[in-house]
Amino acid sequence: MRISQVGGVIAAASIQSAAPMLLAGAIPVIERVVITFQQAGVFPIAVVTGAEEERVRYLLSGYGVIFLPNTRPEAPPLFDSVKLGLSYLQGKCDRVVFTPVSVPLFTPDTLAALIRAPGEAVTPSCRGRAGHPVLLSEGVIPSILSYEGPDGLRGALSALGPRRTFLEVEDRGILLNVRSAGELEAQLARHNHAILRPEVRLGIRRESAFFDGRLKLLLFLLSDTHNVRRACAAMGLSHSKAWSMINRLEEELGYRVVTRRQGGSRGGRTSLTARGEAFLLAYQRYEEQVLRFAQEQFQKHLLAGGVL
Repeated sequence: MRISQVGGVIAAASIQSAAPMLLAGAIPVIERVVITFQQAGVFPIAVVTGAEEERVRYLLSGYGVIFLPNTRPEAPPLFDSVKLGLSYLQGKCDRVVFTPVSVPLFTPDTLAALIRAPGEAVTPSCRGRAGHPVLLSEGVIPSILSYEGPDGLRGALSALGPRRTFLEVEDRGILLNVRSAGELEAQLARHNHAILRPEVRLGIRRESAFFDGRLKLLLFLLSDTHNVRRACAAMGLSHSKAWSMINRLEEELGYRVVTRRQGGSRGGRTSLTARGEAFLLAYQRYEEQVLRFAQEQFQKHLLAGGVL
């Protein structure tokens, strides 16, 4: 199912180079990157896990992200995570933004500028130096996935030739790696100001809430996996809780959202009905519009007004 215009991949798998639970200010770097993605309207967000996987899953279980374990027994190279994330999101969104978790301080404004920029593969640069995140259109993803040459993602992007473009930004956060501890600390105040945002929790309710962002993600995963257990594993949700949420949603809507087919040890096949799929897509469009309006009004009345 094509669910959105821009999805995201965060690589947090490498035991050697990823430090997802390293604190940047009061929160871990993985949480900071997810917040930045979400503020720019990126959905779905796939986190390629490996390093400190259990802690990462526990921390992000309420954020509505998808966990993609990198199961290589040795420390996986970054390009493995790139390919894993792109393979998963291929066909689900028009463009994909990718970053390693080790570059946590680029701003939502930089990400929004990348999303607005024309081009098939857009890399931000600051004073002539290229950084992260990188934005890839659906059209170049097959070329990235099939690349077997040297230098991993850097080599794959270079091989795109004129299809790759650069966007100059005034954001040193695109260059700062977690290994640059002193510079990261110096940039934290700026980044904390950049991620200042309205906190809007959307859902649908009558006497109580029966639909929210977590159930939206569950329905999206069911459209992809056709299996409740696999969907639950991908988002850190219990099987019994998932069925409770689905049953309640169907009761409130008055129609079937999913089809149920019994079957063996793998739990059968569960797919979205046509009405369930229409409901999910309509809610996604509604949410995108509300969040965009909330951000615009926050900027107009609080940030531009100088009270924050």
